[in-house]
Amino acid sequence: MSTATLPTPVRRHRFGDLLAAEWLKFWSLRSIPWVLGLATLLVVAADLKSAQYTHDHYTPGDGDPAVMAQVALDDSFITASADILMLVGGGLGAIVIAGEYATGLIRTTLAAVPDRRAVLLAKAAVLTAVLLGFGTVTAGVSFGLTQAILADRGIGQSLSDPTALRYVAAAALFAPVCGLVGLCLGTLIRHSAGAVVGTVVVLFFLPSLVTERYRWTADLLHALPFPAWQRLARITLAGMRPTDYPATVAGAWTTYGVWALASVAIATVVIQRRDH
Repeated sequence: MSTATLPTPVRRHRFGDLLAAEWLKFWSLRSIPWVLGLATLLVVAADLKSAQYTHDHYTPGDGDPAVMAQVALDDSFITASADILMLVGGGLGAIVIAGEYATGLIRTTLAAVPDRRAVLLAKAAVLTAVLLGFGTVTAGVSFGLTQAILADRGIGQSLSDPTALRYVAAAALFAPVCGLVGLCLGTLIRHSAGAVVGTVVVLFFLPSLVTERYRWTADLLHALPFPAWQRLARITLAGMRPTDYPATVAGAWTTYGVWALASVAIATVVIQRRDH
């Protein structure tokens, strides 16, 4: 009598297992802790230098209080700091997925877990968690130290102020938004160097090519992540160049959300449909 061989049941992977696996893979790159740590130190050092300059050159009672509050907040997270978070976040996001394509590890991953969408979502969740922590620590430490310096001049801001809280939140969320954009481009390009370059072009160079001269160009500019951060970082428009098409705070938050969600959605569709 012949016995039929029963098919081996396919084990369904729990999403928690995928998160744990992606977490281990993320930190398996020894350079990542160094990159995040050095970037944090560089941002804080640059912001402290800016705050110290303001402290040394500001006379109490000078200037509009709203303008000086803006100056104090700007010292806690200068434009160069935003550039660093943008490049680090976007670069890590691109490498997380493109690096697997480059080494061929993506084939092993998808063979072990056929649900490609779940794999991509797990990568996005881990990346978002790490970069959110990175952005929160970096922006929070920088804010606390710089405002302690400026408090001696009477212009230090408190996190209890809604505008200051928005400022820090915008800085903290900027890194994960850029990271998800990098993850999307890494999935599309599937080459580490190309994905990083594409991320830099989209996040860093594209905003410099667009102006607010016309309504459609202004709308395009406001729909980019870096200009969205700049608007959220403005608590007063005093001293700004007048424009017929100013960005709004609500629009800037919307830009953050749309880029993050759209990046994950596009990457999920691409990884589901492409052969590897």
